[in-house]
Amino acid sequence: MKKVLISLLFSGSLLLPLNTLAASCCGGGSASSLILPKMADSMFDYSFSYEKYDGFWNVDGDHIDDPEGSSFEQYRSNFAYANRLGYRWQASIQVPYVWNKNIYPEKESATNGLGDTVLGLWYESFDDVKCVWKVTGWKSLEPAIYFGTSLTLPTGKSMYSGDVTQDNDVTGRGSYRLDANLLIDKTIYPWSLSWALSYGMHIERPVNEEFGRTVEPYDLQLGDRISNGITFGYTHFLESLSTVTVSASVNDLREGEGKINGLKDASLPSIKKQSVGLSLSYSTPIMDWVYKVSLNHALQGDGRGENFPTTDIVNLGVTYVIR
Repeated sequence: MKKVLISLLFSGSLLLPLNTLAASCCGGGSASSLILPKMADSMFDYSFSYEKYDGFWNVDGDHIDDPEGSSFEQYRSNFAYANRLGYRWQASIQVPYVWNKNIYPEKESATNGLGDTVLGLWYESFDDVKCVWKVTGWKSLEPAIYFGTSLTLPTGKSMYSGDVTQDNDVTGRGSYRLDANLLIDKTIYPWSLSWALSYGMHIERPVNEEFGRTVEPYDLQLGDRISNGITFGYTHFLESLSTVTVSASVNDLREGEGKINGLKDASLPSIKKQSVGLSLSYSTPIMDWVYKVSLNHALQGDGRGENFPTTDIVNLGVTYVIR
Protein backbone atom coordinates (compact mmCIF):
# COMPACT_ATOMS: atom_id res chain seq x y z
CA MET A 1 0.00 0.00 0.00
CA LYS A 2 2.85 2.39 0.72
CA LYS A 3 3.92 2.04 -2.92
CA VAL A 4 0.58 3.37 -4.17
CA LEU A 5 0.43 6.14 -1.57
CA ILE A 6 3.84 7.57 -2.34
CA SER A 7 3.35 7.49 -6.11
CA LEU A 8 0.06 9.37 -5.82
CA LEU A 9 1.43 12.27 -3.85
CA PHE A 10 3.68 14.12 -6.20
CA SER A 11 1.17 16.18 -8.12
CA GLY A 12 -1.16 16.53 -5.16
CA SER A 13 0.98 19.03 -3.35
CA LEU A 14 0.85 21.37 -6.35
CA LEU A 15 -2.93 21.53 -6.33
CA LEU A 16 -3.56 22.70 -2.82
CA PRO A 17 -5.06 26.20 -2.89
CA LEU A 18 -2.61 28.26 -0.82
CA ASN A 19 -3.66 31.81 -1.67
CA THR A 20 -1.34 34.44 -0.27
CA LEU A 21 -2.43 37.56 -2.14
CA ALA A 22 -5.50 39.16 -3.61
CA ALA A 23 -5.10 38.05 -7.21
CA SER A 24 -6.82 41.02 -8.85
CA CYS A 25 -4.55 43.47 -7.01
CA CYS A 26 -1.19 41.85 -6.45
CA GLY A 27 -1.21 38.51 -8.21
CA GLY A 28 -1.09 35.10 -6.65
CA GLY A 29 -4.13 32.87 -6.95
CA SER A 30 -3.94 29.15 -6.33
CA ALA A 31 -0.80 27.15 -6.09
CA SER A 32 -1.72 25.23 -9.22
CA SER A 33 -1.52 28.29 -11.46
CA LEU A 34 0.35 31.58 -11.35
CA ILE A 35 -1.96 34.58 -11.75
CA LEU A 36 -0.90 38.04 -12.89
CA PRO A 37 -2.22 41.24 -11.30
CA LYS A 38 -4.77 42.97 -13.51
CA MET A 39 -2.47 45.68 -14.90
CA ALA A 40 0.79 43.68 -15.03
CA ASP A 41 2.56 42.48 -18.18
CA SER A 42 4.49 39.50 -16.82
CA MET A 43 5.66 37.84 -13.64
CA PHE A 44 8.50 35.58 -12.52
CA ASP A 45 8.06 33.30 -9.52
CA TYR A 46 10.45 31.01 -7.68
CA SER A 47 9.69 28.86 -4.66
CA PHE A 48 11.38 26.13 -2.67
CA SER A 49 9.43 23.69 -0.52
CA TYR A 50 10.18 21.00 2.03
CA GLU A 51 7.68 18.19 2.49
CA LYS A 52 7.82 15.87 5.49
CA TYR A 53 5.85 12.63 5.49
CA ASP A 54 4.18 11.63 8.76
CA GLY A 55 2.20 8.45 8.23
CA PHE A 56 -0.71 7.84 5.88
CA TRP A 57 -4.42 7.12 5.67
CA ASN A 58 -5.37 3.59 4.67
CA VAL A 59 -8.27 2.52 2.44
CA ASP A 60 -10.69 2.84 5.35
CA GLY A 61 -9.56 6.37 6.18
CA ASP A 62 -7.69 5.35 9.33
CA HIS A 63 -4.42 7.16 10.00
CA ILE A 64 -1.41 4.83 10.20
CA ASP A 65 2.06 5.82 11.45
CA ASP A 66 5.11 5.18 9.27
CA PRO A 67 7.29 2.19 10.26
CA GLU A 68 9.65 2.86 13.17
CA GLY A 69 13.06 4.04 11.97
CA SER A 70 11.76 5.25 8.61
CA SER A 71 11.85 8.76 7.18
CA PHE A 72 10.33 10.14 3.97
CA GLU A 73 11.14 13.63 2.72
CA GLN A 74 10.80 15.60 -0.50
CA TYR A 75 12.34 18.91 -1.59
CA ARG A 76 10.91 20.82 -4.52
CA SER A 77 12.30 23.79 -6.44
CA ASN A 78 9.64 25.43 -8.60
CA PHE A 79 10.29 27.92 -11.43
CA ALA A 80 7.28 29.71 -12.89
CA TYR A 81 6.52 32.48 -15.38
CA ALA A 82 3.26 34.23 -16.33
CA ASN A 83 2.68 36.52 -19.30
CA ARG A 84 -0.24 38.68 -20.38
CA LEU A 85 -1.65 37.70 -23.77
CA GLY A 86 -4.34 40.38 -23.92
CA TYR A 87 -6.41 42.67 -21.75
CA ARG A 88 -8.28 39.74 -20.18
CA TRP A 89 -6.05 36.77 -21.08
CA GLN A 90 -2.88 35.45 -19.48
CA ALA A 91 -0.80 32.27 -19.64
CA SER A 92 1.73 30.61 -17.35
CA ILE A 93 4.21 27.76 -17.08
CA GLN A 94 5.58 26.01 -13.99
CA VAL A 95 8.57 23.65 -14.01
CA PRO A 96 9.46 21.85 -10.76
CA TYR A 97 12.62 19.98 -9.84
CA VAL A 98 12.27 17.34 -7.14
CA TRP A 99 14.60 15.65 -4.65
CA ASN A 100 13.44 12.55 -2.74
CA LYS A 101 15.15 11.26 0.39
CA ASN A 102 13.81 8.04 1.90
CA ILE A 103 15.06 5.93 4.79
CA TYR A 104 13.75 2.48 5.66
CA PRO A 105 15.21 0.28 8.38
CA GLU A 106 18.53 -0.88 6.92
CA LYS A 107 17.75 0.74 3.58
CA GLU A 108 18.20 4.25 2.20
CA SER A 109 17.53 5.91 -1.17
CA ALA A 110 17.88 9.39 -2.66
CA THR A 111 16.80 10.44 -6.14
CA ASN A 112 16.14 13.67 -8.02
CA GLY A 113 14.75 14.85 -11.32
CA LEU A 114 12.19 17.03 -13.06
CA GLY A 115 8.64 17.01 -11.74
CA ASP A 116 5.53 17.33 -13.89
CA THR A 117 5.32 20.62 -15.82
CA VAL A 118 2.08 22.64 -15.68
CA LEU A 119 0.84 24.98 -18.44
CA GLY A 120 -1.93 27.41 -17.50
CA LEU A 121 -4.36 29.73 -19.29
CA TRP A 122 -6.66 32.19 -17.48
CA TYR A 123 -9.49 34.51 -18.54
CA GLU A 124 -10.39 37.52 -16.36
CA SER A 125 -14.14 38.20 -16.37
CA PHE A 126 -13.73 41.78 -15.14
CA ASP A 127 -12.33 45.04 -16.56
CA ASP A 128 -11.12 46.92 -13.50
CA VAL A 129 -9.41 46.01 -10.23
CA LYS A 130 -11.93 44.66 -7.74
CA CYS A 131 -10.02 45.52 -4.56
CA VAL A 132 -11.79 48.35 -2.73
CA TRP A 133 -11.28 50.35 0.45
CA LYS A 134 -14.91 51.05 1.23
CA VAL A 135 -18.28 49.62 0.28
CA THR A 136 -20.28 52.39 -1.38
CA GLY A 137 -22.84 50.25 -3.19
CA TRP A 138 -23.50 46.86 -4.75
CA LYS A 139 -20.79 47.42 -7.37
CA SER A 140 -18.20 47.58 -4.58
CA LEU A 141 -19.07 43.98 -3.69
CA GLU A 142 -18.35 42.55 -7.15
CA PRO A 143 -15.58 39.92 -6.91
CA ALA A 144 -12.74 39.23 -9.31
CA ILE A 145 -13.66 36.03 -11.14
CA TYR A 146 -11.10 34.03 -13.13
CA PHE A 147 -11.86 31.08 -15.42
CA GLY A 148 -8.91 28.94 -16.37
CA THR A 149 -7.57 25.70 -17.70
CA SER A 150 -4.29 23.93 -17.07
CA LEU A 151 -2.47 21.01 -18.65
CA THR A 152 -0.11 18.85 -16.62
CA LEU A 153 2.68 17.31 -18.71
CA PRO A 154 4.29 14.05 -17.46
CA THR A 155 7.87 15.35 -17.52
CA GLY A 156 8.67 13.76 -14.15
CA LYS A 157 9.83 10.23 -13.39
CA SER A 158 6.92 7.86 -12.78
CA MET A 159 6.50 4.18 -12.03
CA TYR A 160 5.92 3.76 -15.78
CA SER A 161 9.34 5.23 -16.62
CA GLY A 162 12.27 3.00 -17.43
CA ASP A 163 14.58 4.92 -15.09
CA VAL A 164 12.53 4.27 -11.91
CA THR A 165 12.94 0.99 -10.06
CA GLN A 166 11.03 1.64 -6.83
CA ASP A 167 7.99 3.64 -5.76
CA ASN A 168 9.87 6.11 -3.55
CA ASP A 169 11.89 7.41 -6.51
CA VAL A 170 9.00 8.86 -8.51
CA THR A 171 8.79 12.60 -9.17
CA GLY A 172 5.65 12.65 -11.32
CA ARG A 173 2.41 10.83 -12.13
CA GLY A 174 3.23 9.64 -15.63
CA SER A 175 -0.03 10.89 -17.20
CA TYR A 176 -1.36 14.01 -18.87
CA ARG A 177 -4.12 15.80 -16.96
CA LEU A 178 -6.44 18.58 -18.17
CA ASP A 179 -8.00 20.79 -15.47
CA ALA A 180 -10.82 23.33 -15.48
CA ASN A 181 -10.14 26.02 -12.84
CA LEU A 182 -12.18 28.71 -11.13
CA LEU A 183 -10.95 31.44 -8.79
CA ILE A 184 -13.28 33.94 -7.10
CA ASP A 185 -11.53 36.63 -5.09
CA LYS A 186 -12.80 39.66 -3.18
CA THR A 187 -10.80 42.20 -1.20
CA ILE A 188 -12.28 44.96 0.93
CA TYR A 189 -9.18 46.28 2.62
CA PRO A 190 -7.83 45.11 4.92
CA TRP A 191 -9.79 41.83 4.52
CA SER A 192 -9.85 39.36 1.63
CA LEU A 193 -11.71 36.16 0.87
CA SER A 194 -11.19 33.75 -2.03
CA TRP A 195 -12.39 30.39 -3.27
CA ALA A 196 -10.36 28.20 -5.65
CA LEU A 197 -11.91 25.19 -7.39
CA SER A 198 -10.30 22.77 -9.85
CA TYR A 199 -11.62 19.70 -11.66
CA GLY A 200 -9.19 17.55 -13.61
CA MET A 201 -9.39 14.57 -15.96
CA HIS A 202 -6.41 12.32 -16.68
CA ILE A 203 -5.89 11.27 -20.27
CA GLU A 204 -5.73 7.54 -20.94
CA ARG A 205 -2.28 6.25 -21.88
CA PRO A 206 -0.73 2.90 -22.90
CA VAL A 207 1.56 1.13 -20.44
CA ASN A 208 3.99 -1.69 -21.13
CA GLU A 209 6.52 -1.07 -18.35
CA GLU A 210 6.40 -0.72 -14.54
CA PHE A 211 9.45 0.10 -12.42
CA GLY A 212 11.79 -0.84 -15.25
CA ARG A 213 10.15 -4.23 -15.84
CA THR A 214 8.26 -5.18 -18.98
CA VAL A 215 4.59 -6.02 -18.36
CA GLU A 216 1.69 -7.10 -20.53
CA PRO A 217 0.45 -3.96 -22.32
CA TYR A 218 -2.64 -2.25 -20.95
CA ASP A 219 -4.37 1.15 -21.08
CA LEU A 220 -4.20 3.25 -17.92
CA GLN A 221 -6.41 6.16 -16.88
CA LEU A 222 -5.98 7.72 -13.44
CA GLY A 223 -9.13 8.94 -11.70
CA ASP A 224 -10.81 12.33 -12.06
CA ARG A 225 -9.56 14.85 -9.51
CA ILE A 226 -11.26 17.72 -7.70
CA SER A 227 -9.61 20.16 -5.34
CA ASN A 228 -11.04 23.21 -3.63
CA GLY A 229 -10.00 25.61 -0.93
CA ILE A 230 -11.24 28.70 0.86
CA THR A 231 -8.75 31.36 2.00
CA PHE A 232 -9.29 34.26 4.39
CA GLY A 233 -6.66 37.01 4.62
CA TYR A 234 -5.76 40.26 6.34
CA THR A 235 -3.43 42.93 4.88
CA HIS A 236 -1.56 45.47 7.01
CA PHE A 237 -0.07 48.59 5.40
CA LEU A 238 3.25 49.79 6.80
CA GLU A 239 4.28 53.46 6.93
CA SER A 240 6.46 52.88 3.85
CA LEU A 241 3.29 51.64 2.02
CA SER A 242 4.74 48.15 1.92
CA THR A 243 2.19 45.49 2.87
CA VAL A 244 2.19 42.42 5.09
CA THR A 245 -0.55 39.87 4.42
CA VAL A 246 -1.52 36.97 6.66
CA SER A 247 -3.92 34.34 5.37
CA ALA A 248 -5.38 31.01 6.45
CA SER A 249 -6.90 28.33 4.22
CA VAL A 250 -8.90 25.12 4.41
CA ASN A 251 -8.29 22.69 1.54
CA ASP A 252 -9.79 19.45 0.24
CA LEU A 253 -8.33 17.17 -2.44
CA ARG A 254 -10.02 14.08 -3.88
CA GLU A 255 -9.37 11.72 -6.78
CA GLY A 256 -11.60 8.91 -8.02
CA GLU A 257 -10.62 5.34 -8.77
CA GLY A 258 -8.37 4.76 -11.75
CA LYS A 259 -9.14 2.47 -14.67
CA ILE A 260 -7.23 -0.25 -16.49
CA ASN A 261 -8.52 -1.12 -19.96
CA GLY A 262 -11.62 0.98 -19.25
CA LEU A 263 -12.55 -0.79 -16.01
CA LYS A 264 -12.05 0.45 -12.44
CA ASP A 265 -9.17 -1.36 -10.77
CA ALA A 266 -8.47 -1.95 -7.08
CA SER A 267 -4.77 -1.19 -7.61
CA LEU A 268 -5.75 2.43 -8.40
CA PRO A 269 -8.00 3.32 -5.43
CA SER A 270 -9.66 6.67 -4.79
CA ILE A 271 -7.72 9.17 -2.69
CA LYS A 272 -8.62 11.98 -0.31
CA LYS A 273 -6.67 14.56 1.64
CA GLN A 274 -7.88 17.40 3.87
CA SER A 275 -5.48 20.07 5.09
CA VAL A 276 -5.15 23.57 6.48
CA GLY A 277 -2.71 26.28 5.46
CA LEU A 278 -1.18 29.42 6.91
CA SER A 279 0.85 31.97 4.93
CA LEU A 280 2.66 35.26 5.36
CA SER A 281 3.72 37.59 2.55
CA TYR A 282 5.51 40.91 2.25
CA SER A 283 5.10 43.23 -0.75
CA THR A 284 7.13 46.32 -1.66
CA PRO A 285 5.31 49.69 -1.99
CA ILE A 286 4.80 49.42 -5.77
CA MET A 287 4.04 45.69 -5.46
CA ASP A 288 6.79 44.57 -7.80
CA TRP A 289 8.55 42.26 -5.32
CA VAL A 290 6.61 39.84 -3.12
CA TYR A 291 8.22 37.52 -0.56
CA LYS A 292 6.19 34.60 0.78
CA VAL A 293 6.34 31.81 3.36
CA SER A 294 3.59 29.25 3.87
CA LEU A 295 2.80 26.07 5.78
CA ASN A 296 0.34 23.37 4.76
CA HIS A 297 -0.60 20.77 7.38
CA ALA A 298 -2.53 17.58 6.62
CA LEU A 299 -5.21 16.87 9.23
CA GLN A 300 -4.16 13.53 10.67
CA GLY A 301 -7.42 12.40 12.23
CA ASP A 302 -9.25 9.31 11.01
CA GLY A 303 -11.57 10.12 8.11
CA ARG A 304 -9.57 13.18 7.03
CA GLY A 305 -7.95 11.28 4.18
CA GLU A 306 -7.92 8.04 2.23
CA ASN A 307 -5.08 6.15 0.51
CA PHE A 308 -2.80 9.16 0.87
CA PRO A 309 0.21 10.24 2.93
CA THR A 310 -0.12 12.86 5.65
CA THR A 311 2.50 15.56 5.20
CA ASP A 312 3.60 18.98 6.36
CA ILE A 313 4.80 21.31 3.58
CA VAL A 314 6.88 24.43 4.22
CA ASN A 315 7.25 26.74 1.23
CA LEU A 316 9.45 29.82 0.68
CA GLY A 317 8.92 31.96 -2.41
CA VAL A 318 9.66 35.23 -4.18
CA THR A 319 7.72 36.87 -7.00
CA TYR A 320 8.80 39.70 -9.34
CA VAL A 321 6.06 41.55 -11.23
CA ILE A 322 6.75 43.57 -14.40
CA ARG A 323 4.16 46.26 -15.14
